[in-house]
Amino acid sequence: MTDRNDILNEMNDRSREVFRRVVEGYLDTGDPVGSRTLTRELSEKVSAATVRNVMQDLEYLGLLDSPHVSAGRIPTQQGLRMFVDGLLEVRDLDRTDQEKIDATMGGGNGDVGSMLDRVGSALSGVTHGASLVLAPKHEAPIKHIEFVSLAHDRALVVLVMADGHVENRLFTPPPGQTPSNMREAANFLNSLIEGRTLSELQTVIADEISRRRQEIDKLSRALIDSGLAAWADKDGAEERLIVRGRSNLLGDSQGEEDFERIRNLFDDLERKRDIADFLELADQGDGVRIFIGSENKLFSLSGSSLVVSPYMNSDRKIVGAVGVIGPKRLNYGRIVPIVDYTAQLVGKLISDRA
Repeated sequence: MTDRNDILNEMNDRSREVFRRVVEGYLDTGDPVGSRTLTRELSEKVSAATVRNVMQDLEYLGLLDSPHVSAGRIPTQQGLRMFVDGLLEVRDLDRTDQEKIDATMGGGNGDVGSMLDRVGSALSGVTHGASLVLAPKHEAPIKHIEFVSLAHDRALVVLVMADGHVENRLFTPPPGQTPSNMREAANFLNSLIEGRTLSELQTVIADEISRRRQEIDKLSRALIDSGLAAWADKDGAEERLIVRGRSNLLGDSQGEEDFERIRNLFDDLERKRDIADFLELADQGDGVRIFIGSENKLFSLSGSSLVVSPYMNSDRKIVGAVGVIGPKRLNYGRIVPIVDYTAQLVGKLISDRA
């Protein structure tokens, strides 16, 4: 298959301008762009027939498509990708957009969760799309862990971090657990936790249980497993995703196909399918990344686009990501600097709270 950059480099000036104006017209209006419209806009004065021939060549290359027999052309997914990679002009961040994002940060007040929730709302409000914010895990070293029985089928695991952060989570303990089992399980964990984060602790515990199987009561082992499972589930990527502004996408719909696309998108968001891959996608390169349609399997059914950027903590480690989703005809030139600025701002606020 011919490389997209090779195709772009081999285009003459006329073909490149026709292609660029078709894509920009589609991104601006969502409508196919016809040859008569282009003849009025091109820098070179040519006939509508000449423009139609150029558009047919671009269609043959897989860059444009004709949704209806007599209509103009729209870019294909391949065409959009080539435009984004080679012709997109990213604007400077609009001052008004920056002020709206800055105004929602709350001056550093409140916890990280509240701050990220405000970030999501601001991002969706400014871009008129749906925002995604992947929150960082709390990975401070653990100081103390305790199990508290609440009922025969309900228990609480209390985790105290070395930085003073305390988290409580409910879980279902194994049948037949007793106060002594709980103390035994907690004592075993506390003997291992010093200076370790939760993710580090899980690996150590698995090794220790294998080595000391005879010393640890079977019920205590089950209690440890079920308690740690509660933490692993809660720390999973699904629970750390904040979605805001989905209603914005409804206002952008223009017909039955758009409503079906949005319905599929909502289904994806509700199930949070493949969200674990979301941060990995952002982690594969610095700065903003753009995924169009099926390039991102998270939104492959809906054919939506995702503009995403990672953010880092004070150690320059990627700990989360922010992004905007919407139809493939997003205003990429405007959205990219907004997402980039928001990610940098979130990273700074996260680092300041460390």
